[in-house]
Amino acid sequence: MATLYFHIPFCKRICSYCDFYKVGAVGLLPKVTENLHRELDERSHYLSSRQLSSIYFGGGTPSLLHPSEIERLINHARELFNCSNIEEITIEANPDDISEEYAEALALTSVNRVSLGIQSFDDEVLYFMNRRHTGNEAEEAVKRLRTIGIKNISIDLIFGISGFDNNHLQESLRRAISLDVEHISAYHLTIEERTRLGLLVRKGEYTPVSDETSEREFMMVHDALVDAGYDHYEVSNFAKPGLRARHNSAYWQGVEYLGIGPGAHSFSGDNRTWCISSAKGYAEHRLIYEGEELSPTHHFNEYVMTSLRTSEGIN
Repeated sequence: MATLYFHIPFCKRICSYCDFYKVGAVGLLPKVTENLHRELDERSHYLSSRQLSSIYFGGGTPSLLHPSEIERLINHARELFNCSNIEEITIEANPDDISEEYAEALALTSVNRVSLGIQSFDDEVLYFMNRRHTGNEAEEAVKRLRTIGIKNISIDLIFGISGFDNNHLQESLRRAISLDVEHISAYHLTIEERTRLGLLVRKGEYTPVSDETSEREFMMVHDALVDAGYDHYEVSNFAKPGLRARHNSAYWQGVEYLGIGPGAHSFSGDNRTWCISSAKGYAEHRLIYEGEELSPTHHFNEYVMTSLRTSEGIN
């Protein structure tokens, strides 16, 4: 079994904390989309396994793609791989992209799981992070997805944000739990050097939270979600019974994966390869790859690193 990942590295607005590869040049999206199909054809033989267990559209902002384009990529994958046992097809989405029209179009696709980048339900925190939705819009997005029949919804939350009291986190957890979603990813805010937030730290205009605050908020998240019936199965991930993220779990279990798109990584056996991060070059079909060969020591170290993040740990 293997997994397939499509990287859509476009954002209408750049979040203050994000260090993932992304660009604001949304005009390149049509050409990049066509070259996703070309790269999929050219790279499909990278995987030794011809059977997929999951497909994932990440970013960036995959919800900038019309659902019909998402379905076209899924159908293309079906032509190249055995997809008869796929359990999960996920698209990441920004809450404000989930309009009634978009939701209705999404209902016509094979997508059965949506991961919403909510981050917080507090409007002041969202403004600080330069998100382009409000807390109420986030709730509406979840309700729209329910209306069209999406039965597996994941939401992202961020904690460890200084300058706000604990009430904002408690309220975000309360609202997240009240929505009764199947999966919640809760990440501690990370200060990356090449971000707006990193600049504020260097200028002395933002001070990260203390280790003590980090630990307290981590336990606050853990206690609230576990008490609400979620399984804390990975450091940053909580799921209702039987609804762990299939795709992300495959990464932690060392399953092969093929990444398609600028900046996407692939892994097969003893090889890891990635396409260089250039949306412009990708749009012109100038695909340049870098890679590394993995020794037994690499494999062992990665097994330790990923296993320690999970509730199963190491034998």
